[in-house]
Amino acid sequence: MTNANLKDVLDTDITDIEREATDSFPGRFSHRADRIDDDAHAIATADALALSFAKNAVQRDRNRILPWEEVNQFSQSGLWAASIPREYGGAGIRAATVARIFAIISAADGSLGHIPQNHFYALEVLRIAGTESQKQYFYRRVLDGERFGNALAEIGHKDFKRRTHLERTDSGIYVTGRKFYCTGALFAHWIPTLVSVQEALSDTTYLVFIPANATGVTITDDWDGFGQRVTGSGSVAFDHVQVQPEWIVPFQLHFDQPSTIGPHAQLLHAAIDLGIGQGAFNAMLPYIRNHSRPWIDSGVSRAADDPLTLKEIGNVHVRLRAAQALLNRAAQAVDSARQDTNEASVAAASVAVAQAKALCTTAGLLAANTLFELAGTSATLGGHALDRYWRNVRTHTLHDPVRWKYHAIGNYVLNGKLPPRHGAL
Repeated sequence: MTNANLKDVLDTDITDIEREATDSFPGRFSHRADRIDDDAHAIATADALALSFAKNAVQRDRNRILPWEEVNQFSQSGLWAASIPREYGGAGIRAATVARIFAIISAADGSLGHIPQNHFYALEVLRIAGTESQKQYFYRRVLDGERFGNALAEIGHKDFKRRTHLERTDSGIYVTGRKFYCTGALFAHWIPTLVSVQEALSDTTYLVFIPANATGVTITDDWDGFGQRVTGSGSVAFDHVQVQPEWIVPFQLHFDQPSTIGPHAQLLHAAIDLGIGQGAFNAMLPYIRNHSRPWIDSGVSRAADDPLTLKEIGNVHVRLRAAQALLNRAAQAVDSARQDTNEASVAAASVAVAQAKALCTTAGLLAANTLFELAGTSATLGGHALDRYWRNVRTHTLHDPVRWKYHAIGNYVLNGKLPPRHGAL
């Protein structure tokens, strides 16, 4: 497909966008999702959901029970549509509120907290890169309760070249390829898919919103990581799947120029790490109070009075609070860059998010490790299922290497070098 051909297709005046409505999705709802009024309402809703989700989190993780009911409850609450701008019917909540929602849910169940990350990523791509018709169409469907998954990453090759491609033929536009790490795709109504297109002797990329039930789409629940076990982060294959031009959104263009797509995505990953760490900390305190024994040299009768235990509890608490503060600061930088998007504001947001992600990673891991160090050997018994915090945070913190975040931060601070714009910082 040539650049001119694709541009002609995407610039076509679509007067009947509803002709491709996918009303036959499995799991479509008989009523519209609830609506979130504002930031305070969003936080209160997340708090209530977290209490519900925590009740069976152990059973879901231990027996690998996919959380269909919980995901439906989560999206029907209105939270998955809460970041949609007010002019399109959403609550337009701040980035800080979105991040806090992710942390709250992740503290209760790390898998459930992770599942909507790419949904919110896709909403940010639509906000920045979508046409007016695309925004009206997809925002309305999300407000009704529909969910986005993702098919972005590919494995099996040492390079980062995307082999899933889009082609135009006389009979239509088609997507062919295979993706992995497709978190949320199993539960999705739409699968935003990153595709490569050969244009003007070079590859460029687009994000194609593909109905999960489209002919030629195969979703395989083959994620067998030791953490984040019920996120549905498996494979999606596309076998000559026909797509419509109104489902295609320019992607690479919005990394060639400044945008908040990357820092917004990374902000949510940081919030997940922080939330899982907070969940581990919250589980550690009652265990030490009720089950642990003090060390024989401590001179005290309760583990809760052990001076070295108190020191380590204080250390973890401070680091989690510091990570929360950096996350809030980073969210403010993302909101500022949304209001005034330019090279400087996006770079500042990316660096602030990288700082938060680095500390959320180390604080989350510290909390999960310290849980066992202080709680003692009995905490490893399977009946307590406390290992899920370590497994979840260790798995999720591998998403993007923190070592490169420190590199970007240092280069920015020392040399004034703006960080790369590729979505992984």
